[in-house]
Amino acid sequence: MTVTLLSIFRRREGMSHDEFVDYYETFHAKIGEKVLAGYASAYRRRFTTPFAHEAGPNDPDVVMEIEFPDEATMQAFFASIANDAETAGMIRIDEDKLFDRDSMKVYRLDERVSEMPPVG
Repeated sequence: MTVTLLSIFRRREGMSHDEFVDYYETFHAKIGEKVLAGYASAYRRRFTTPFAHEAGPNDPDVVMEIEFPDEATMQAFFASIANDAETAGMIRIDEDKLFDRDSMKVYRLDERVSEMPPVG
C-alpha cells in the first residue's frame, strides 16, 4: 500500500515567491531527487497561487508530496537519513536557505477516493 507524505511550507522572510520557486527547483529539488532515489515512487512540488484573494502572511508557497511504495520503504528512507549525519546536515542547511522553519508541517495522508460520474 502506497504511503504518501504531504508537506506544507512557506518561504523564508525576505525571499520573493519567484525567487523561492527558482531556488527550490534549481537546488533543493535536486537534493530531494538524490536522497529519495531508490525509496520514493514520486516527488511532487505544487507551488501555490492564491485564487480570488491576495496572499496572506500564513499562506503556503508550496505543497510537496512524497510517495513511497510501502511503509517499509518509507521507514528505510528515514533510517538512511538518520544514519547519515552529512546528508541530514546538508538538507537542514538548504532548508534554512529556503523555508520559514516555523511554518513547516508534514502530514501522512490516508486517502479515500469517490467514484465520480462522467462529465457531460
